[in-house]
Amino acid sequence: MIEKYCKGCGIKLQDGNVLDEGYTTSLENDICQRCFRMKNYGEYQTVTKSNEEYIKILKSIQNTKDLVLYIVDILNLDQDLTEIRKFIDNKIMLVVNKRDVLPKSIKEKKIIDYIKNRTDDFEDIVIISSEKNYNIDLLLNKIKYYQITNNVYVVGKTNSGKSTLINKLLKNYSTNTQELTISPMPSTTLDKITIPLNEHLTLIDTPGLVDNGNILNFLSTNDLKKVIPKKEIKPKVYQMKKNQCIVIHNLIRIDYFGESKNNFVVYVSNDLKVKRYNATKCQVLKDLNKKTYNINHYEDIVINGLGFVKITDKCQIDVYIDQKIDVYTRKSLI
Repeated sequence: MIEKYCKGCGIKLQDGNVLDEGYTTSLENDICQRCFRMKNYGEYQTVTKSNEEYIKILKSIQNTKDLVLYIVDILNLDQDLTEIRKFIDNKIMLVVNKRDVLPKSIKEKKIIDYIKNRTDDFEDIVIISSEKNYNIDLLLNKIKYYQITNNVYVVGKTNSGKSTLINKLLKNYSTNTQELTISPMPSTTLDKITIPLNEHLTLIDTPGLVDNGNILNFLSTNDLKKVIPKKEIKPKVYQMKKNQCIVIHNLIRIDYFGESKNNFVVYVSNDLKVKRYNATKCQVLKDLNKKTYNINHYEDIVINGLGFVKITDKCQIDVYIDQKIDVYTRKSLI
C-alpha cells in the first residue's frame, strides 16, 4: 500500500490506532483526525516532539542547494538570529512576520537596519504580515530572484507563522486548494509537507523548532489565545518611581529600584492586563523565580513568547517569572 501523509500537518496517516499520531477514520481522507478536529472544532491536541527529530529534518536541507525562508515573529525576535546556521548553510532569506502587531508608526527601515547591525548572515530581509496580506507580493518576487531550484524550504520556530504564510501564498498565487493546519498550539506541523505553488515553485514546510524557553509552551489554551496578539498592539506607558512594580497578566512581575523616574513601555497583546503596584507592599508573584538585571539606556527586557518592555534610562530591575521561561535584555528594537 502506498504511504499517505496528512496534508494539514505532514504526519503519516494510519487507521489502526486512534491513540497514535496520524490517526484517521479512513485512509481515503487527506488529513488526520487531529487536524480535522482543530480545523472544524477548534479542539487543540498538544503533541510533544523532541527537537532532535526536527533538527534531523533541518540538517537534511543542507544536502540540497535550495533557498530557505527563515520565518521569525517580529514581536519575539530571537536572541541569536544566526542560530539557524548551526543546522543549515544554504542561502537564507529572513522573513520577519506579524508586522501588523507592532504600531504602524514604527519605520520598517529601522527594524531592518536593527537586524543588519546584529548580523549580515542573510541574503535579504523582508518584513511581512501573512495575516494582513502585507508585502506578500514583494516576498514572492524576492523568492523568484533568489531561488536556485523549484524547491524552497520554509523553516522557523513554533508559532512564527510558517503555515499561515504558506496558506496565504496558496490563496494568492495558486490553483492548489491544499490548506495547512494552523493553531495557536506549538508543534502543529509534525513533518515535512511538500506544497506545489505552481510549475516553477514548490514550498516545503517543516515542523517548527520547539523553543523550550518560550512562554507559549506553558500556557493553557485560553491564555494562549490572550497572549498571541490579534490586533495592532497599543503600547502601555508607565512612568515608574522607585519601589514600584508592574505585573503582566499574573505571568511576570518587574520591580523597579531606580532613584529617579523612568519610562517603561510595555509591548504585549492588548488582551493582557498590566497593573502597577507598590513593590514593597505587593506580594503578587513573589513566589516565582527572581533574577536581577542591570539595564542600560534604551534597552528592552524581552519575555520569550510574550513580548517586551522598553526601558528608557539605566537602572536595576528584579524580574519574577517561571524559571523555565527565557528572559533577556537587548538594545531597544523601537
